[in-house]
Parts: sequence; C-alpha cells; structure tokens
Amino acid sequence: MDYRYLPMTESDKKEMLDTVGVKSTEELFADIPEEVRFKGELNLKKPTSEYELKNELVAMSQKNNNIIDNTSFLGAGVYDHFLPSVVDHVISRSEFFTAYTPYQPEISQGELQAIFEFQTMICELTGMPVANSSMYDGGTALAEAVNLSSAHTRRQKIVVSKTVHPESRAVIHSYGTGLGLEVVEIDQKDGYTDLEALEKEVDENTASVVVQYPNFFGQIEPMDKIEEITKSQKKTMLLVSSNPLALGYLTPPSEFGADIVVGDTQVFGIPAQFGGPHCGYFATTTKLMRKVPGRLVGETVDEDGVRGYVLTLQAREQHIRRDKATSNICSNQALNALASSVAMSSLGKNGVIEMSKLNMQKARYARKQFAEANIPVAFEGSIFNEFVVKLSAPVSEVNHKLIEKGIVGGFDLGFYYPELENHMLVAVTEIRTKEQIDTFVKELGDING
Repeated sequence: MDYRYLPMTESDKKEMLDTVGVKSTEELFADIPEEVRFKGELNLKKPTSEYELKNELVAMSQKNNNIIDNTSFLGAGVYDHFLPSVVDHVISRSEFFTAYTPYQPEISQGELQAIFEFQTMICELTGMPVANSSMYDGGTALAEAVNLSSAHTRRQKIVVSKTVHPESRAVIHSYGTGLGLEVVEIDQKDGYTDLEALEKEVDENTASVVVQYPNFFGQIEPMDKIEEITKSQKKTMLLVSSNPLALGYLTPPSEFGADIVVGDTQVFGIPAQFGGPHCGYFATTTKLMRKVPGRLVGETVDEDGVRGYVLTLQAREQHIRRDKATSNICSNQALNALASSVAMSSLGKNGVIEMSKLNMQKARYARKQFAEANIPVAFEGSIFNEFVVKLSAPVSEVNHKLIEKGIVGGFDLGFYYPELENHMLVAVTEIRTKEQIDTFVKELGDING
C-alpha cells in the first residue's frame, strides 16, 4: 500500500452521504452559484508514493541552515540555549500533549498543577506576587500590560523606550490603535533609554512607562533612575519586559517598583523553532490581580481536605460579563509553559543562577575578544548576554559570508535602527565554547577587514 493513512473508504463515504440525505459530494455545494465554482484541475504535483514524498521533503529540509550544524550567535529575542532532554520526555506524554483548556478540574489536576508551578516559578524570578498561566509570547504580554495600564489609570498616553524590542513595540502600536492610545517612543542614547527625553515626556497624562531589562541591545538599564522618573507622576505605572534567565542573576524588577513584569520563557526549554511558538509570562501586583489577562490557577482543598487545583480567575468575556472583561486573549500556552517549568525544575534554583552567570561571563569574554581584535564595541556599560559591535561592511554581507564558514552571525540592527547601520547585535549563551567564540571573532574580523 502506497499510503499509510486513508481518509475514508467508498462505503464510508456512501454511508455519510446517506446519513445527511444527499446522493453525491457535489450536492453539498449546491448553494454555491455555478459561475463562481472552480472548474478544471488545480496546479498541483501529481501524487507520489510515501517513500518518494518523504525523500523529497527531506531534500527540501536539508536546504535550511540550522543551529545544529552551525554555531549560532544570533539572539534578538530568540536564543540558542541548553535544552534538558527531560523536557521532551514530559511534554510528549499524551495527558499533556493532547490536553485542552482545563475547564473540568476533577479530570485536569495534572495540567492545573503544572500551570500552578509555572506561575510560582515566574513569581520567584520576577519578585512579583501574582503571575498568570501564560500568554502567547513576550510581545503579546507586553501589549496586554499596556492595555491594562491604560484601563487602570484611565489615561491614554503610553511612553515606550526605543530600546524595547522593535517587534514588541509594533504589537503595542497594533493593540493601542483600537483603544485610541497615544504611544510616544523615547530615543536610545548610547545604547540606553535617553533619560532626559524620558523625563520631559512623562506627565500627568501618562498611563505607563515601558522599558526592557536587559534592553534590546543587551544593556542593563538604570532601573532606579527610570523608577524615579516614572513614579514622579502619581498613578503612572512602570512596565518592564524582562528576559527571565537574566533575572536568575539580576535584581528583579519588583525591587525597582515595577507594576507589571512580562517577558518570554523561550529561554527555558523551548527551541528556536523558526521563531515560535513561544510562551509569554505576565506577573503583577496583588492590587491588579483581577485585571490580569488570561487565567490564573489557584490551590485549594476538596471536601475531604485533599489539596487540589482550579481555575481561580478568568478575565475574558467568554467567562465573565462582557462589560467586566479586561482582555479577549483566547488561551494560554500550557504546553510551552510546561516545557519551561520542566526546564527550570531540572536546572533547579542554583542551576538557573549558574546558567545566568555563564551567559554573562561568556558574553563579556566575547566582547573583550572583539575589542582586542580591533572590532569596535558600540556601547559601554553592563550587559547580560548580548552586545553590539560596529562593522566596516554591511551586516547582511558579513552574515552571508559567515554562514559559509558554518557560523550564524548576529542581528542586523540597521533593519530597525537607521542610525545603527553596519551594527551587529551579538548573542553569546552558556552553550558557546571558548573555541567557538574565538573562531567567530577571527572569521568575522577577516571578513570585516
């Protein structure tokens, strides 16, 4: 037999047609006018055997460059980190892999407990008292935070630093259009948020200030000064987008007065996989708990006093009155949240701290090697695992030549920042070796001239 799966037999087809009371498949389309129906053959390849099809698809896939056969120094929001093998073993189990929204807690205890533990770990990393069950990704979470800040303060002005990920800023603009938000962007200065410009823009109409920590260039923003500027206006909220791995070492945003902390947990247990799907997190204060988008899982006891888990709060219109809903976010990323939970659990608290330290140490080593190779490092100051180097040739050309050497180069900042043309954002994670870093510096130096 050429095909592994047959959708139906002819007798199956006849039985279904008889059940709905028609004689042919064509009768099912009787309401569609003849003049708009497609006639003829679709421009598709003729079907082949499973063996031939598999060979064709494998040949196509091998044309892709990947981060298994190549050494990657590309970050900019999606990173090449260590993935504990236990992650795939757990999330591939059918009770997790096929699970849907846990509306019936009596049969969903495993998934509910997993989500509860995800929330708990996010709270520990961010220092915030409340976290939801997950969001689509970091950009979605940030835009939802912006919407919440406007609704809570009853203000329309949002001040966003241009050191926030450009794609996240684009999502904020998209979400804000329907709500009539005024989104004001603050320029970067030497790789950081321009504090003078920020101070001038924050006023009594500002709902929130949005920053990234570490920022898109890898720099660690002066959060104490940003907090001071933000809180100079009563009611203005501080929203922080954070790489959760960096929070394994850096001071958590909660200690800088953050009202909402969001981000993407791709760094824990989720492969790059062409840029998604990932898993956003959303953490906030107890005061804002009932306005959090999505859902929260809570711990309780049943009538026998046995511990159990339930959906505690849900804020979308499907679950509560439309006039009380705070978001129309449709679901969570439970499977990816589980992957992140398993990864964090397997690493443990000390492992997360050690992984964070390794990212910082290796990035600093790479930055030093670039400076010694006379390839200018664009910005000074503290970094996490990314930094910017200035090249004498277009980044796209350099990256094209690097891939021929088996190296995935950094991100071309000129794509979003015209003032940073020929600047490359380099990411160095814990799995990059000294030899790989040294080779990257040498090859890039040779190409750059």
